[in-house]
Amino acid sequence: MPFLISPVLTPGTLAGRPQPTLPADGGLVLRPWRAGDAPAVYEVFQDPVMHQWHARAADSVTEVGDWIQEWHRAWKGEREAHWAVADTDSDALLGRVALRELRLDDGTAEVAYWTVPAARGRGVAARATTALTQWALDEAGFHRLELLHAVRNEASCRVAGRTGFALEGTKRSAVLQPDGWHDMHLHARVRGD
Repeated sequence: MPFLISPVLTPGTLAGRPQPTLPADGGLVLRPWRAGDAPAVYEVFQDPVMHQWHARAADSVTEVGDWIQEWHRAWKGEREAHWAVADTDSDALLGRVALRELRLDDGTAEVAYWTVPAARGRGVAARATTALTQWALDEAGFHRLELLHAVRNEASCRVAGRTGFALEGTKRSAVLQPDGWHDMHLHARVRGD
C-alpha cells in the first residue's frame, strides 16, 4: 500500500555526512564524542544528582568508553545523535546534548541533556540546547522536537522554557526511575516556532 505523504527526512540525511561540530553562544561548542572523554563522563555519572534524574549508572571508564562507541554507531544508524558540550577555549567537558528517538519519516526527535556539576546554574544546558535545536530544525530538517523531564526536575523545566519548548502537558507515571515512577512534563518545539 503506497504512502500518501513523503518522508520528512530520508534515510542518509544524517549518516550520509560526518556528525557536525556546532558552535553555541557563550564560548561553547557541541562536538562529536571522543574516546578520551570517557574519564570525564564516568566522573559525572558518580554524581548523586545524575542518579536522581537518570536511570543509568557507570561502573567503569571502560563501560563509558563503550557508550561513546555506541553513540558513534547510533549516528551512523540514524537512531540517536549525541554531542559533547565543551568549552571552546579549554575543551573541558561541560555536558551533553542529544537527539534521541529519531523518527526520520516523521521528522521528529527527543532532546536530552545533562551538565557536569561545575557547569550547573551557568546556562550551559540552555545554550547547548538552543544550538542543537537550531541545527535540528533549521539545518537538518526535523519538523518537531520533544523534550521530556521529570515534573520534579525544576532545573530541566527552566531549561525547556528558556529554549522555547512549549509545555504541552504531563505524561502521568511515564518513566521508571530507581525511586519509582515519575510523571513527566512534555515540552515541544516545531519548525517555525
